[in-house]
Amino acid sequence: MTEIATDERGRITIPKEIRERFGERYRMVELRNGVKLLAVPDDPVTALREASSEEFKQASMDELREAGLEKAQEEATGHVR
Repeated sequence: MTEIATDERGRITIPKEIRERFGERYRMVELRNGVKLLAVPDDPVTALREASSEEFKQASMDELREAGLEKAQEEATGHVR
């Protein structure tokens, strides 16, 4: 584990070795007991595809968008009485 401190302006300096391994962009997530830095991938869609099922990997953006809209409509309809 690497300890990181803030400077007088509250900025965090990420060590070069970590930046070289994970990249230059991070998202800070607030947790109940602290914070966590998550690397933001250069290409989020590619990173998501690599971490997902074969069906998702093969789908086009249009197919994914359509599936998302269908799912949202199903869930919205389920809450209407």
